[in-house]
Amino acid sequence: MKLDRYSLKERLKIPLMVFPSMAVIVLLFGGGLVFGLLQSVGYLPVAGLTDFTFSHYVNVLTDPTFLRSLWVTFRIAFIVTLLSTIIAVGMAFVLREQFPGSRISTFVFQIPLPVPHLVAASAVILLFAQSGLISRIAVAIGFIDAPSGFPVLINDKLGVGITLSFVWKEVPFIGLVVLAVLQSVGPKYEELARTLGANKRQRLQYVLLPLIMPGLLSTWIIVFAFTFANFEIPLLLGQTFPQTLPVQAFQEFQKPELTSRPIGMAIATVIAAITIVLLVAYRRLARYSRA
Repeated sequence: MKLDRYSLKERLKIPLMVFPSMAVIVLLFGGGLVFGLLQSVGYLPVAGLTDFTFSHYVNVLTDPTFLRSLWVTFRIAFIVTLLSTIIAVGMAFVLREQFPGSRISTFVFQIPLPVPHLVAASAVILLFAQSGLISRIAVAIGFIDAPSGFPVLINDKLGVGITLSFVWKEVPFIGLVVLAVLQSVGPKYEELARTLGANKRQRLQYVLLPLIMPGLLSTWIIVFAFTFANFEIPLLLGQTFPQTLPVQAFQEFQKPELTSRPIGMAIATVIAAITIVLLVAYRRLARYSRA
């Protein structure tokens, strides 16, 4: 009997230890998600809305403004993820080699990781705005006549400022994952391919890329999902129209009329649904890479 009680206590030990943190996560995330879903289907008693309806989703999904914002959000997320991946893979191949200063270079490469995204966005404004440091240096050396002659890279149509900020933040994340994979497998597969007559391009195409591809695809999905759902950087650096979906949802939610909140919550729910689909894809890829 004592043995049964001891084994039961051991089985409950870990669940009881993680219960407080899990309860907070479930309460905050789950409660907010349920409350948001209720608002998105028209249930907001404080605004006099008590009838459940999917008309807000219909209005959102058929709104040309939403479709333009969806395209802008997807385009920025895709470009950021693609550029970050290309730069990160190239840096990982460089940093895996041992050379004078390699440890310092790896340390410098990791610096953006702990920097908050708001700080990164502020740095982009200070550097790349028409009144920023780079434009003033360009005026000082005679490259342009006035700061107004500097290209508009902040709040621009192409989202250059947003892209610069995200790429600076996400390159180290992807690069460290790829670097860890390269260091874990070592040079043995390359050396074996070299002895079989493979040249440098063939070793890259048929040996290294297949080795890093599972981890690379997983980080690709994570970065794309994060960039797609990010709010603060597009709010600071993006154009006023069309906005990215998170900013559009925030603007709808912030309107004085409470009846606008279901629209904002419907947009936020669409963002959450896309993010969940990407999360499921990431889980499947992670399971495949371990198999």
